[in-house]
Amino acid sequence: MKQPADFPHRALGVVEWRAGETRRFVYRDGGVKFLRDEPWTAPVDYGCLPGTLNPADDAEVDCVWLGTTHEVGETTLLAPTGLLWLADLDHKVVFGDVRGAAPLLAWFPPARGARLLPPRSALAWMTTLTR
Repeated sequence: MKQPADFPHRALGVVEWRAGETRRFVYRDGGVKFLRDEPWTAPVDYGCLPGTLNPADDAEVDCVWLGTTHEVGETTLLAPTGLLWLADLDHKVVFGDVRGAAPLLAWFPPARGARLLPPRSALAWMTTLTR
């Protein structure tokens, strides 16, 4: 999958792990494949932005969806609503209503310094990414 021409104003995300579930998938070779069963459930839908590279972990950029739950493998083309900033620089692009971010922020241990930044921070960070 390729990011849209107006990236980072809209980004293509694919769901790999559904909120409330332990079954985790990974996006590979144009589709999602089962990865593993986690010992905990995801508090939000979790996935990636295909065709991007996060320099913090040399993997595709992670993203999360707040609010409406999506199906594993579902793709969305949305404007980011925030940036989950982490001290280790493994930031996550946020989609959806940020008023529902408390479970997401609580998911990360205090040492990772999770905080939610506004959409302009997501856009600024995304412009630095290699595609």
